[in-house]
Amino acid sequence: MNSTTLFSKTSPLKLFFIASIPGAISMLASALYQTIDGVFVGHFLGKTAFAAINLAMPFVIINFSLADLIGVGSAVPISICLGKKQTKEANNIFTCASIMIIGTGIIIGGILFAVAPLLIKLMGAQGEFAALAVQYLRVYAICAPVTTIIFAVDNFLRICGIIRGSMLLNILMSVLSAALEFLFLAVFNWGIWAAALATCTGMFICAFIAFIPFFRGKTLLRFCRPHFHLGMIKQIVACGSPNFLNNIAGRITSIIMNFILVRMGGEIAVSVYGILMYVEGFIQPLLYGMCDSLQPAVGFNWGAGKLSRVRAIEKCCFFASGIVSLLAVIVIVLFPEQITNLFMTDAGKDIMNISVGALYLFSLTYVTRWFSFATQSYMLAIEKPLPASIISVATALVFPVLLIAILWPLGLTGIWLNFASTALLAAILSGVILLKLRRELIKPDLK
Repeated sequence: MNSTTLFSKTSPLKLFFIASIPGAISMLASALYQTIDGVFVGHFLGKTAFAAINLAMPFVIINFSLADLIGVGSAVPISICLGKKQTKEANNIFTCASIMIIGTGIIIGGILFAVAPLLIKLMGAQGEFAALAVQYLRVYAICAPVTTIIFAVDNFLRICGIIRGSMLLNILMSVLSAALEFLFLAVFNWGIWAAALATCTGMFICAFIAFIPFFRGKTLLRFCRPHFHLGMIKQIVACGSPNFLNNIAGRITSIIMNFILVRMGGEIAVSVYGILMYVEGFIQPLLYGMCDSLQPAVGFNWGAGKLSRVRAIEKCCFFASGIVSLLAVIVIVLFPEQITNLFMTDAGKDIMNISVGALYLFSLTYVTRWFSFATQSYMLAIEKPLPASIISVATALVFPVLLIAILWPLGLTGIWLNFASTALLAAILSGVILLKLRRELIKPDLK
């Protein structure tokens, strides 16, 4: 369907199912692969390798953070420009953003490759544990110039109405990466570096395929002669800052957590924390997929002045996020041992007890996490980066760090409680922000 017709004419509920379900499936495919990645490494390479990828993962995500900033930051103004019928400016933002992502991939990838040993050493890892983490991180750093673009092109495809194509591409990337990782680890018996190489290869192939319609000029967005100007760059940075700050702040928190866990419980504590992160990496993409897939439609209607449609679309987003989160709580509470065994088949009784207890406490996170998540997405889609950034940084860094200090006397239990406590505080903060912006958000249509 033509994206202009889809965003402006389709009923909000139907639009939700057309855009959000494929988006959720796309993110589910990605989440499933991330889970499979952890399972494969844990099964074929052992506990030390599994702990190593969890130690390196915050830096891997930082590697992609600037690309995500530009990708998300450009998608919002592109959608709003299209709603205002400013097609030339939308094409210019699209072209400039693509160039910027490749450039930042070269710079950040080079820096991370050079400083990887120092970063892992500062985390307190030594010997084989440290060496494996460095190997894993450096592969992502080398491949950054040709892989980081994948996060942006997914947004560009959805803006152009290629929603099913975006979904199929994400599924292909996950299947391809999983197949390559199985081949590299189970058949060729390669090391931890091959796990990272499998993912990067899948990303590169799918990024190349995704850009074919744009190079052929068959899409609403088209490449043009780039015209960089300060106003555009500021707009991209402002709109991308919430996601960027969330990524950076979240990774800083993970680094702090791993730093504490290495000293508090060693590889076992890091591994249990890794299990929690894989569970979050399965649930959060579902929420992100639903909310993020609606951002082009919300931004388009906000730019067109159709505020009643914006509110109707967002109601669907909040309701669906709440349902998914409630289901997540139920699944985690019912199957904590099975979740642990996915990643640690040889987990002893002591490790199992720690993991099960951690998962019970962690499940409480999703009683309230959905509300702040949907609110942040809402603010970003209507080009209000400041409240979105406040929610993002508070959720990813400020609240968790404060709670580390407050819950410190509880030891590891305090670490596991940190997630649910953070989610509750973030929900309260989001409610305050929505109340403060209520008058602006309930205005009648402008046109």
